[in-house]
Amino acid sequence: MLDMNTVKLGFIGYGNMAGATAAGLMLSGAIKPQQIYACAKDYRKLCGKAEVQGINAFETALQVSEICDVIFIGLKPYMVEDVMSPIKDALKGKVVISLATNTYCDTLMRIMPDAHCVATAPNTPVSVCEGIFICEEENTLTDDEKQFVQKLLENLGLFLWLDKEHMGIAGVIAGCSPAFVSMFMEALGDAGCKHGLTRPVVYKLIAQMLAGTGKMALHSGDHPGQMKDAVCSPSGTTIVGVSTLEKNGFRFAVIDAVDQIENKIHGKL
Repeated sequence: MLDMNTVKLGFIGYGNMAGATAAGLMLSGAIKPQQIYACAKDYRKLCGKAEVQGINAFETALQVSEICDVIFIGLKPYMVEDVMSPIKDALKGKVVISLATNTYCDTLMRIMPDAHCVATAPNTPVSVCEGIFICEEENTLTDDEKQFVQKLLENLGLFLWLDKEHMGIAGVIAGCSPAFVSMFMEALGDAGCKHGLTRPVVYKLIAQMLAGTGKMALHSGDHPGQMKDAVCSPSGTTIVGVSTLEKNGFRFAVIDAVDQIENKIHGKL
């Protein structure tokens, strides 16, 4: 039975998402650095990260698979089959958690038929334990393994089980929107700077405003429209800003961005 204190976690590929996942697990205290084993295409670069973080660096995916109990696939989707298929025997009976975008359980099981697989859609704020981890309801984990995976990943923020049909759009909302929000932060920062605030001050204000608004939404369960209305006094300043955003197509721009991503994913672009 998997135990949080003794489990060995492997990362095959150690790019942005894998690194964010490992960082969050270490930051939360759920996993110690010495419990993490990783391999990556650029072994020298990985060794540099390993020295700083205190994790274990290996040269091959096979080495990671042989020593670890739970393996995260931190590869680009097009790389998954080429990298994982040759080591499928070493993954027999082991828990495999895919971080690869739109790579679902049916694909994982075709590549690694004897592994216990689950597909996920996380986002990079998991690195500070304020992220999202969405897991596909269709998986081949045992009940004990499923409980362990949920307990492990709950350390990183919001955790959800979701059906395959909605994994894609949920992944877009969770995974792509940090870029949109960062653009919004940058634009607000420019506005604040234009009117006299220094960059360090205005970015701190914006970051805390976003963190607070998000926590308030999670805590209250209020509809976003209610939260917006609560800030907009009659004939006040905020409603002027809101109406200006509407005039410039703010909401349409956000919806259209998501539409275009979905079109790209489904080959309509």
